[in-house]
Amino acid sequence: MKFATLKNNTRDGQLVLVSRDLKKAISVADVATTMQQLIDNWADLAPRLESTYSDLNAGAIEGAFDFVESDCESPLPRAYQWADGSAYVNHVELVRKARNAEMPETFWTDPLMYQGGSDSFIGPRDDIEMGSTEWGIDFESEIAVITDDVPMGATPEEAQDHIKLLMLVNDVSLRNLIPGELAKGFGFFQSKPSSAFSPVAVTPDELGNAWDGKKLSLPLVTHLNDELFGKPNAGVDMTFDFPTIVAHAAKTRPLGAGCIVGSGTISNYDRSAGSSCLAEKRMLEIIADGQPSTPFMQFGDKVRIEMFDENGESIFGTIDQTVVEYKK
Repeated sequence: MKFATLKNNTRDGQLVLVSRDLKKAISVADVATTMQQLIDNWADLAPRLESTYSDLNAGAIEGAFDFVESDCESPLPRAYQWADGSAYVNHVELVRKARNAEMPETFWTDPLMYQGGSDSFIGPRDDIEMGSTEWGIDFESEIAVITDDVPMGATPEEAQDHIKLLMLVNDVSLRNLIPGELAKGFGFFQSKPSSAFSPVAVTPDELGNAWDGKKLSLPLVTHLNDELFGKPNAGVDMTFDFPTIVAHAAKTRPLGAGCIVGSGTISNYDRSAGSSCLAEKRMLEIIADGQPSTPFMQFGDKVRIEMFDENGESIFGTIDQTVVEYKK
């Protein structure tokens, strides 16, 4: 099944069921009014929507309306938890190499993770409002999963059963603020503003053979100002799969239903696939030329993030955003 949240002048929006081809949607308010309500009661409510989804795809349901991605909030406009990992360790290795820093061996066995702001996600077609371009504005193209309740201490095998939905992410980063924050020894905060997620979140069965229960093996396509920036395969070079990073997040605490866990920036050793963030491209330029030539995002710059199935059809809809100056 595919789900979206439409803007309706409330904090949590209106949950709708979306057809597989992303053309039609239907309100499911008789089952759940919000995504959080659905995920809170997934085992009871999700099965009740399966026949509706079949009818929607068959064009045999009254009340269906055109699905418009620009009308969407992120699937969860706010969440109780947003934890982003760094599953593609070659990306971390590259960044450290550019500044001649050795990478601890533990990075290959113990996932990196930070706790992001989850109270104010922005919609997939909303502008990215920033106070200054001096902050080093960057996009990060990623995949995320949404879980139901995950018990503390869950193993990766147990965590896999708690992954209920997948979606795409633009994890906006302010690169020039990161060093100062990390130097304090207390992690990210100001350097990690509101993230945006794809218009649609999908159940794993929608992904067919591309999803093996652990990894999503399809290219994640990013365009910057309408030019292809990268299309690395998300299933390649993923050091820590999704069950592993979910279990890592749940090591010392339970994860509440609606927890979002991200993959971190998608990155392949095959650099011909391009990159999923400006920082990685800049690091490659530093290694090759001694200095970066690609600037961070400026006001007016646009980023588009999407993923296509084997037939070339969009799976999650499109994150399509423009950086603009924040006005109080």
